[in-house]
Amino acid sequence: MTTNLYTISNTPHFQELLSQDLNRISLISFWTPWAEPCKQMNEVVTELSKKYPAVLFLQVEAEEQAEIAESFDIAAVPAFVLLKGHVLLGRVAGADATALAKLVEKHATTPSYNPLSHTNQKPAEAPSTAPSTTVEEKSETPEELNRRLRRLMDQSAVVLFMKGSPDNPKCGFSRKIVGLLQDESIDFAHFDILTDENVRQGLKKLNDWPTYPQLIVKGELVGGLDIVQELIENGELKTAIKA
Repeated sequence: MTTNLYTISNTPHFQELLSQDLNRISLISFWTPWAEPCKQMNEVVTELSKKYPAVLFLQVEAEEQAEIAESFDIAAVPAFVLLKGHVLLGRVAGADATALAKLVEKHATTPSYNPLSHTNQKPAEAPSTAPSTTVEEKSETPEELNRRLRRLMDQSAVVLFMKGSPDNPKCGFSRKIVGLLQDESIDFAHFDILTDENVRQGLKKLNDWPTYPQLIVKGELVGGLDIVQELIENGELKTAIKA
């Protein structure tokens, strides 16, 4: 029995399905099992897949398929990206079933479209239905930004650049690394990269590290979740902090 709704198991699987018909409309649904709004929106996606059999629906677990999520600059879940082939038609951020249904209906029933961007470029900004997260975009020279980044990295012996805050992490990776640091009774400052796009993009370049969270110890990058977990297990993180 053929279906138009797939759960993505890996990047090649995703690329294969997406490239089978470059004239087909595809909806990519990013979700995580621990977020309750995702469970609700998964049901919405299932119903939409039944209503629009010509549309390809791809469900991507954002943490498990981090490479795919990063390629679409997914900051929080649930999030949805609508494509025609590899051309971006629109985005919906958050559990907004009405906005998602309208977006799919618009492009599934209308042959003509005005693409927002190509997927090998910076994705279009999320529509106004996204949660009200304030994103600072200051006019800074690269030198000014780098000086500001250095100040942020030096604000404390241990600084965590994450999505959200320790009390309210906005992604599973951030939630896990906060838990690890708290379990080890490590004091740390934090910065929510979702509140400042310049910091979010600039730190990737400065540290040559493409993903978040990023843990900084004494002004230098230690790494992301996997590295921090390994350093904690072998006792090297506390040693580095005390050195």
